[in-house]
Amino acid sequence: MADHEDSTPSHIESMVEKISEKIDSHDSSSSDSDGEKSSPSAFKAKVYRIFGREKPVHKVLGGGKPADVVLWRNKKVSAGVLGVATAVWVLFELLEYHLLTLVCHCLILALAILFLWSNATSFINKAPPQIPEVHIPEDPVLQFASALRFEINRGFALVRNITSGKDLKKFLSVIAGLWAVSILGSWVNFLTLFYIIFVLLHTVPVLYEKYEDPVDSFAEKAMVEIKKQYAVFDAKVLSKIPRGPLKDKKMA
Repeated sequence: MADHEDSTPSHIESMVEKISEKIDSHDSSSSDSDGEKSSPSAFKAKVYRIFGREKPVHKVLGGGKPADVVLWRNKKVSAGVLGVATAVWVLFELLEYHLLTLVCHCLILALAILFLWSNATSFINKAPPQIPEVHIPEDPVLQFASALRFEINRGFALVRNITSGKDLKKFLSVIAGLWAVSILGSWVNFLTLFYIIFVLLHTVPVLYEKYEDPVDSFAEKAMVEIKKQYAVFDAKVLSKIPRGPLKDKKMA
């Protein structure tokens, strides 16, 4: 009996060791399989995106209702905004209507209608029009002023960075962009240029979102070619421009 009782604990210990070995082998095999599954994603090639963006187009445009309008999430609202812009352009550009004249005529018409309506209610026994009290809240104005101040300061910092002479590539790109805008401004006036930009903002992003992959592939090839041409231009022209040594002048 004593021998049987002594063999029982050893038998239980051997069973526990076998179970633990099976659990360890199962954990190791599952970890190996998880590593094999995650390895392709770890070595997945990074997709090229224009301007190095990592967020969707909707997030890049700021999200919210403005991005919905630009990307035509609500087609009625987007079409209405584009239609109003087109009507304003036709009114001022094609019909040659002046802004001050239009504002004055609209105010004259609105004031005359409200005045006559308010006085006519006593003859037709109807309630006068309820004209709401309009107050501009303070918080949105302060937020807009703060955002405008931030953008202006960032523009000043960009101009300072360009004029410091540290980044020749950025300087040349800005000069080329201003030169292109000046040529475009000599062809059309400011209103037409603003309308063209407005139409592009309502068409280019939605088309890019629809054909994102082929556009990014073409942009990658174009960027590689531009870098090659810039390297050739740098080696043949920019590198041969004499540059004086920079020395710190000490006051005596």
